[in-house]
Amino acid sequence: MPDDLNWAIGGEAGDGIDSTGKIFAQALSRAGRHVLTSKDFASRIRGGYTAYKVRTSVDRVESVVDRLDILIALTERTVDENLDELHEGSVIIYDGERTTMQDLEIPEGMIGLDVPLKSLAEDAGGAIMANIVALGAACEVTNFPIENLDASLEKRFGNKGQAIVENNKKAARAGQEYVAEEFDEDFEYNMDTTDNDYVLLNGNEALGMGALAAGCRFYAGYPITPATSIMEYLTGRLDEYGGKVVQAEDELSAINMALGAARAGARSMTATSGAGIDLMTETFGLVAQSETPLVITDVQRSGPSTGMPTKQEQGDLNMALYGGHGEIPRLVVAPTTVSQCFWKAIEAFNLAEKYSTPVFLVSDLAMSVTEQTFEPETFDMDEVEIDRGKVVDEDEIDTWLDEQGRFQPHFATADGVSPRAFPGTEDGAHMTTGLEHDALGRRTEEEEVRVEQVDKRQRKVETAREEEDWSPREFGDPDADTLVISWGSNEGSIREGMDMLAEEGIDIRLLSVPYLFPRPDLSDAIEKAENTIVVECNATGQFADLIEHDVLERVQRVNKYTGVRFKADELAEEIKDAIAEPQEATQ
Repeated sequence: MPDDLNWAIGGEAGDGIDSTGKIFAQALSRAGRHVLTSKDFASRIRGGYTAYKVRTSVDRVESVVDRLDILIALTERTVDENLDELHEGSVIIYDGERTTMQDLEIPEGMIGLDVPLKSLAEDAGGAIMANIVALGAACEVTNFPIENLDASLEKRFGNKGQAIVENNKKAARAGQEYVAEEFDEDFEYNMDTTDNDYVLLNGNEALGMGALAAGCRFYAGYPITPATSIMEYLTGRLDEYGGKVVQAEDELSAINMALGAARAGARSMTATSGAGIDLMTETFGLVAQSETPLVITDVQRSGPSTGMPTKQEQGDLNMALYGGHGEIPRLVVAPTTVSQCFWKAIEAFNLAEKYSTPVFLVSDLAMSVTEQTFEPETFDMDEVEIDRGKVVDEDEIDTWLDEQGRFQPHFATADGVSPRAFPGTEDGAHMTTGLEHDALGRRTEEEEVRVEQVDKRQRKVETAREEEDWSPREFGDPDADTLVISWGSNEGSIREGMDMLAEEGIDIRLLSVPYLFPRPDLSDAIEKAENTIVVECNATGQFADLIEHDVLERVQRVNKYTGVRFKADELAEEIKDAIAEPQEATQ
């Protein structure tokens, strides 16, 4: 029996796949097991294949793998879609009474459990609980104490009344008892439990939690997959801290509302994805030109155009780095794990205010929807530090007044960062235009002033480059011949792939880069390595292009743009193949 167990439920959109998977993931977490989830869902409300997969172990898991042990199949297509991951001994739970499932053929070597999910659910109180019956059956197959499911059912259905909760508990036990009584199988799976206490959350929840911890008090956004759940997380929660969430009429309105709140002194954020980031581009320049601290989150998905809204991709890097007309100073931060979404969100707010500039917080779909377990101390609020930058009050503002006693919000400082006065600060009244302006914020076309202001705005980026630590996250053998570089959500898959390669005697050094601009100098690491491989989820190798530009050397590329994230075992093979290829083959 493998050390970890891989479980999935699949069917059509609208079949309750997501809620069923989350209930099981929460039950496993509450039982002291580590969990990592992945979702495959169609870009429609009803119809189209969708699945929720859970990988669980008493040890930490960082990636999905190419193996499926338990499958709850609500449609025949579910078996076909997962056939490559099913193996000898895999258990398929299905309802043979359903017309669409009566002719299901169980692949050779696998165990099919025909469980009347709908009938058992009706006996427990309603056919809608058929998926809960299936969860009970899975508990019996894996020897997982069904009591651990109860707390998750309480959380999911508690607000609908205790009678609904009890009916669902009854349905789960009906599935468990049916398998125990009707099937004389010696299942090889056994899920141990522990007393460990874990937090289960996904990347968007972690990012929203980080925004709260950072002191964000205004969020404006427009619903768009997969960024919407950030707004959903903050709705209600932000109100508790005196903040406000606004659903705008479109993305352009959202970023301009966020800009206005930031000008008023509130820590402010907007988030979007895909075409939404395109619509916001018009305002990027105004944010930078007005030197307003604003966090702009882009949760990437497959493009271009509408693309595949519910599929994985890292195709927006060039947009984050170069989007907008003119030359726009900005900082670009990209979390590499779910937990890093929390910490990088806090860092993004600090950087925005410290350097009075827009900060792009770049995530991706795989990380946004992946739910993972963490020890509570991973999000230690005592470690959160707030830096509001060069804010001046009544006692300091005299330093920044001109000879006529006027505040200069765009004073050309040596470090490029001008003073900032919140509205209401005595002697701090000022205005700023989106046109080129002087130190007072008044429009100008004078050549010397134009050059002074452009140089000043660019200088703050150089100051940030010198003052901040832009180091990558490093894993593996620092002396390994093979160097792997990645950004975004690929870190976990690579780390587990490295463990697999280590078993074959292949050592890897991994540099996972959370800062895209400014970004770390990787030239020494690349010069030291015999092979340099850049891993990313896009077709053109946008990050690999940047690295080649920075170090003036060719790198090898492992790219995936199917809409599906990298798996650990898949990456191990890809890296092994890349090591065996001549360097010239990737040029």
